[in-house]
Amino acid sequence: MTPLRLRYWDARLHAAIGALPESPADRWLRRLSTAADHGRLWFALALLLGMRRGPLRRGAVRGIGSLSIASTVVNAVLKRLFGRVRPDLANMAGHRRLRRAPHTFSFPSGHSASAGAFATGVAMESPLAGAALGPLALAVGYSRVHVGVHYPGDVVSGLAIGAGVALAGRRWWPVRPTEPARVRPARSAPALPGGEGLVVVVNPRSGPEGHDPAAEVRRLLPAAEVHSATPGGDLAAVLREAARSGRARALGVAGGDGSVAAAAAVALEHGLPLAVVPSGTLNHFARDLGVETPREAARAVEDGRAVSVDVAEVNGTPFLNTASIGVYPDVVRRRDALSGRLGRWLATAVAAAQVLRTGTPVSMVLAGRPVDVWILFVGNCRYTPRGLAPAWRPRLEDGVLDVQYLRADLPFSRTRAVLGALLGVSDHSSGYASFATDEITVHLWSGAQPVAYDGETGAASSTFAFRKRAPLTVYCHRTS
Repeated sequence: MTPLRLRYWDARLHAAIGALPESPADRWLRRLSTAADHGRLWFALALLLGMRRGPLRRGAVRGIGSLSIASTVVNAVLKRLFGRVRPDLANMAGHRRLRRAPHTFSFPSGHSASAGAFATGVAMESPLAGAALGPLALAVGYSRVHVGVHYPGDVVSGLAIGAGVALAGRRWWPVRPTEPARVRPARSAPALPGGEGLVVVVNPRSGPEGHDPAAEVRRLLPAAEVHSATPGGDLAAVLREAARSGRARALGVAGGDGSVAAAAAVALEHGLPLAVVPSGTLNHFARDLGVETPREAARAVEDGRAVSVDVAEVNGTPFLNTASIGVYPDVVRRRDALSGRLGRWLATAVAAAQVLRTGTPVSMVLAGRPVDVWILFVGNCRYTPRGLAPAWRPRLEDGVLDVQYLRADLPFSRTRAVLGALLGVSDHSSGYASFATDEITVHLWSGAQPVAYDGETGAASSTFAFRKRAPLTVYCHRTS
């Protein structure tokens, strides 16, 4: 069908909708159309979704990010490019008209693009929430035709563009898999009804302010021995004493990744299984493991179901997630502070620009060759996506250290790093390199530096030995 023919039928359909008899729906559709002005409806829904941690909050952030880009593309570029004049409202019934008729071009519909982008963005992180928002997005699109300010073709195109922008965002901001990382089953963890024989240390400073993880652990596992770590207290010392006394058949920790790493070191030392109760801010290890809630952790302890996961170490100190040298910890901290407003992809680029602007390269001997680097990242198992924003692991038992680094000894290395992050191609940059190994020693030429691991900072040194060590048994209700 030719463009002229499409326009003809588009106008005919618009006229048919305009000729519909008066109904109570007219008022509500007019209000819905107005509520979506400037994305207000979607921002309000994002605030509500953001109150729940997990997929809903991630969906809200992704939805707003997709909406912002789609709205900019439509209103600043496409409308001016196509220049389609809005429908004539002379014959539109007065009870349908908006109080303020828009004066911009008609094609494509900006309201529809925002609706399609937000609903699709949410659906990518939470399919159920996205399915619930789908009819609302369609209703917003239709309302623009019902009040007479758009042709149906404007709305269909806007919805398609918005959804396309959200889907294309996966190139820069990959969607976290719903399936947890692959693990090995373990059969050496005892079943502990009510948590009897489990000694748990709780870090009360982890997680949301005002939330007391200790009370929840006692409620879920009433027979467990639960300790709250005091400010400045040694969490590991409490667990070590319980293990040495023989009263602990298993150890547990409720806290963030730093607390989990400290407890894991004790569990490895004494050959005991570990229960991880997610109560930190990010819970990277627990999320990769597939333990999303304290209730899931408690159920695994009572049933005696566990898995075996890889453990890495740096200079003898175990870590479960990542270790790094250079500016990477500062990039991560800045990225996490910005991601709520900017989304993970843009926040990574902005954080990299801010940190690299004042950062200092580290001279080292890596894998037998001298190199200057901005960032040295060592992951316990292979991380994805590649580049400056590694976020999760497909497996927790692949037997390798994931070594990634960003070189500083190339021309315009700062600019390359920031542009790579902004375009989502940092892993294809000539300044980026990676390899897998089971052990590596790094010698620093530029002086001793601290190493960061699992959210904690280790002692400064000029030599760092990374290697894999014996696996750790962790309670987890899934065993495959």
